[in-house]
Amino acid sequence: MLVYAATKNAGKLRELRELFAGSGWQIEPYAGYGDVVEGETSYAANAALKATALRDRLLGDGIVAAVLGDDSGIEVRALDGRPGVLSARYAGSGATWTERRARLLAEVASSGSTDRSARFVCALHSIAANGKVVAVEAEVRGLIADAERGEAGFSYDPIFFYPPAGKTFAELDAAQKNAVSHRGRAARALLAVAGAAAGRGEEGPVAGV
Repeated sequence: MLVYAATKNAGKLRELRELFAGSGWQIEPYAGYGDVVEGETSYAANAALKATALRDRLLGDGIVAAVLGDDSGIEVRALDGRPGVLSARYAGSGATWTERRARLLAEVASSGSTDRSARFVCALHSIAANGKVVAVEAEVRGLIADAERGEAGFSYDPIFFYPPAGKTFAELDAAQKNAVSHRGRAARALLAVAGAAAGRGEEGPVAGV
């Protein structure tokens, strides 16, 4: 099944393709998709906003197809849960990912807190060609590293330390990261919910977490 992803983030698109490989979902970008103005309170709402915007664009172009919206972020306990849904806008809309990571590390260092607990969160929102909706959300918990480590991954991966592996996400290869990441967990949950709904022959929207 062809599924258009509502993203212009190359790293995110690559991961989605890897995560859904072999599932029967062929994840592709759509050139006509433009970034939407995201909200500041809910991953789920932002993922739905992106998916709906892409679906509307496709329908406007005369294309009926499935779509997938993704919204994710990192939450740091020492920063009272920031940057959260503002993760991609942290340090200003024009900031690079290197600048965002540097700012986060600096703020954690100056917070006075010794608690470096953090979590990555991912919300996925799919709309099938027939309009059926499946929405899921997943997380992975870890720590904020003292400094960047690793060259793989993207966004905050170089400073997200995953204790069970003893490495940051940027030090894991793609298969290792996808097996434990927030996006990997969300993708597997979405496929499970979508598959269960299809098995029941349901026609209406379905949501699961």
